[in-house]
Amino acid sequence: MYGIVLGLIRANLISIHPFFKNHTTLQQVTISYSDGHQENLDLDDYLIGVVAGEMPITFEDEALKAQIIASRTYVLSRNYQVDTTTKTQVYLTKQQMQENWQDQYDKNYEHLKMLVQQTTGEVLTYQGEYISALFFSSSNGYTENSEDYFQASAKPYLRSVKSPFEQDACPNLIRTKNFSFTQINDLFGFIVDSIEIQSYYESHHVKSVKVNDQIYSGRQIRELLQLASTDFTITQDDQGYTFTTMGSGHGVGMSQYGANGMALLGYSYQEILQYYYQGVEITKI
Repeated sequence: MYGIVLGLIRANLISIHPFFKNHTTLQQVTISYSDGHQENLDLDDYLIGVVAGEMPITFEDEALKAQIIASRTYVLSRNYQVDTTTKTQVYLTKQQMQENWQDQYDKNYEHLKMLVQQTTGEVLTYQGEYISALFFSSSNGYTENSEDYFQASAKPYLRSVKSPFEQDACPNLIRTKNFSFTQINDLFGFIVDSIEIQSYYESHHVKSVKVNDQIYSGRQIRELLQLASTDFTITQDDQGYTFTTMGSGHGVGMSQYGANGMALLGYSYQEILQYYYQGVEITKI
């Protein structure tokens, strides 16, 4: 099955694009914290903290490498300006990593450091420009077209692809969230008589929902109700509404659990990246 899905993948050789030949000086990332202070950090040190915050350390090395390259590309596309949250990329300080990993801190830190060094300078480009290397936790079996979620111009490399790789390996792939009638009314700001899904995208994510006589996008419903994803179903009983979701995150770009599933099947980080980001080059700066 997976061979058929990925039959067209070709792992291109990593190239050095002329545009990037002079971009080899030490890179400093400016990190903005929630309390208002900023910190300048070497890019490699920053990437260790990002991968620690964005992926389980237990993931396969090829998935971790894919995350490193996606995260490096993301921060370069933002001109090295980031915060520590999901608005850009989750970043953990050394103290936070120590708290999370306890006696495994030294081992885990050195392992991530090694993987960062093994992929030094590797970024994702499309027609000579850094891509918007979006990623998310897990899919419903498909990723989303960028314009279907973000309602912006379509990105040719952020196309919907099948992603069956996390189905058996991702915890909490399916989640339920219950709302009483009072809670729903409070969230919408009016008395809700009915909620009905009107349409879906080809990726099976919800496109539109009718609430009474008003139409909402799937994204609007997800964000208003803080649902895990835009793949959801709705049931109603005498207590209120139950929303059942599949997958977690916005669904655009690389599925992190999908990347790990691919790695477990023997795919390289290059193949993972070129599957989730269609038509990109892995370029060395």
